[in-house]
Amino acid sequence: MTSSKVRLERIADPDNLREAFLRAAKGKDPRGDVIAFRARLDAELSALRGEILADAVEVGRFTAFTIFEPKERRIHAPCFRERVLHHALMRACEPDFERWLIDDTFACRRGKGREGALRRAEHFARKHAWFLKLDVAKYFDSIPHEPLLTEIARRFRDARVAALWARIVRAYETKPGRGLPIGALTSQHLANFFLAPVDRYVRQGLRVPGYARYMDDMALWSDDRETLAVAKREIERLLGERLGLTLKTSWHLQPTAHGMDFLGYRVFPHGSRLSRRSRRRFLRRWRWCERALAAGELAEDKAQRRVCALAAFVRVARCERVLRTLFGPASPDRNRVSAIGHEPRQPRRQLEQLGVELPLRQPQ
Repeated sequence: MTSSKVRLERIADPDNLREAFLRAAKGKDPRGDVIAFRARLDAELSALRGEILADAVEVGRFTAFTIFEPKERRIHAPCFRERVLHHALMRACEPDFERWLIDDTFACRRGKGREGALRRAEHFARKHAWFLKLDVAKYFDSIPHEPLLTEIARRFRDARVAALWARIVRAYETKPGRGLPIGALTSQHLANFFLAPVDRYVRQGLRVPGYARYMDDMALWSDDRETLAVAKREIERLLGERLGLTLKTSWHLQPTAHGMDFLGYRVFPHGSRLSRRSRRRFLRRWRWCERALAAGELAEDKAQRRVCALAAFVRVARCERVLRTLFGPASPDRNRVSAIGHEPRQPRRQLEQLGVELPLRQPQ
């Protein structure tokens, strides 16, 4: 496979660093660290450029916090200056990461994402009788540094670029020589790239007819149950021997007609809907928005952003019953509109106050 021609000078280019700053600052203008960086922008970018070229850039300063939705996770967000570095690095290297991945990998890629993975899963569920669902156990915390950095060194011709990647990777550990921080831009792309050998082995070695991966969530389809049973054993062997990873014990090999949990949805041959956990979480957040907006605890602009995010997640599920309750029927030439609330009266008034265009009520 062709190696990357990206050189360190391209990463440290002033125009690249300035664009990286704009990307890192997007949506974060009121934050104090962004304001301080912007006030000394030329000096900060010049200093960062010099440190990159001298292989002396400082990394590893994180803000740690815990989130509990959809499950408990420890997030380590890099400081703003390091986020600028990460964006500069990915602006130069992302096309190469994209080139090294197959079409059936959907995380951290332009034009793909969660909805693309779900549509692909629905496609294979319609065609095949059996599915195999696999996940890697504690994936981000378990990624071993040395195999990852060996692959990085093999892919980049400029050893200085590989050294910069190594500096970033080694700045964080969950245990000696393992782990990538959840919350860093570089971690997402490295974690996605690290499982590329599994993608190619499934498609080219095992020749499984249906496959989709979103980060460490892997789904395989076939009309032959034994084909998938063999694939499970071979993937487990490859993960252990080459990548130093293990599968979760909660894997599933079942008929597609039973439905498969995938990315917060449940996929059937006729379509998809929210999983039980996702539906409970969605309704809980939706009702909280209703109460907070009615009580004046949530500003209208923030409520609208939250509503849009919730609606975007649910609208992906084509057969979700809660859609008809909350959004009304969808006509062939337009999407369902987002609405706030579970009951039809007060939530509709709230949406009208937010300026959301609602369909006319249908006569009973």
